[in-house]
Amino acid sequence: MEKVRLNKYLASCGVCSRRDADKLIEAGEVFVNGEKAAAGMKAGPDDRVEVRGKRLAQPEERVVLAYYKPVGVVCSERDAHAGRLVTKEIGYHKRVTYAGRLDKDSEGLLLLTNDGDLIDAMMRGKNGHEKEYLVKSDRKWEESAIDNMRAGVYLEELGQTTRPCEIERVGDKTLKMVLTQGLNRQIRRMCETQGYRIKSLKRTRVINIKLEKLKPGEYRELSGQEREELYRVCGLGAGQTETMKRENGGHGYGGK
Repeated sequence: MEKVRLNKYLASCGVCSRRDADKLIEAGEVFVNGEKAAAGMKAGPDDRVEVRGKRLAQPEERVVLAYYKPVGVVCSERDAHAGRLVTKEIGYHKRVTYAGRLDKDSEGLLLLTNDGDLIDAMMRGKNGHEKEYLVKSDRKWEESAIDNMRAGVYLEELGQTTRPCEIERVGDKTLKMVLTQGLNRQIRRMCETQGYRIKSLKRTRVINIKLEKLKPGEYRELSGQEREELYRVCGLGAGQTETMKRENGGHGYGGK
């Protein structure tokens, strides 16, 4: 591995996305060979790179996990007030981090990996990757409210209008929604603009990965065609696929 920009190096170690890596560098929490890192620096395998006092190493094997995040578990790395942190709850033997959050009151599919390039590709909003949800409200849905959300609604708190999305009624109070963006608490805010409150929200699919038979707190390792398709859709190409063929993959169930 040749020297690359430091934010890409941190991402390749599975620390976080490149965007979040830039924030760590700016906050003075990254050191290279004993010196505080600066924007634009590069690092390689012969450099000593530390984040918050912990030395990093390039992961030898890329892993991607599909995890059923239960209600009450928080997507955070270091929140002293969070209680149940997702990275601690999953109890995986390698360091992994999440690609796309689910808020504390929501449940369902969360992808975790030590591949920073994959995280970066999944979190680029312009890529428009699909995420599917089952949404149950406090009362029967009116067609006019559904049509409004399909077309896109203005979220005053965020100062943004949501992208058009797919919505299918699956019950009087339950909708299936497919979004291609990930604004903060987006679905809850969308429903609130129409006068509805969400009773439960479950994510059932991210791109081509489905929740399937996972139960709350369980995870499975992605492998084979399923994982290759995820990388392909994310634009990481055949080179990444060949790397994965040399790795030992699993498809077992685990977790607490």
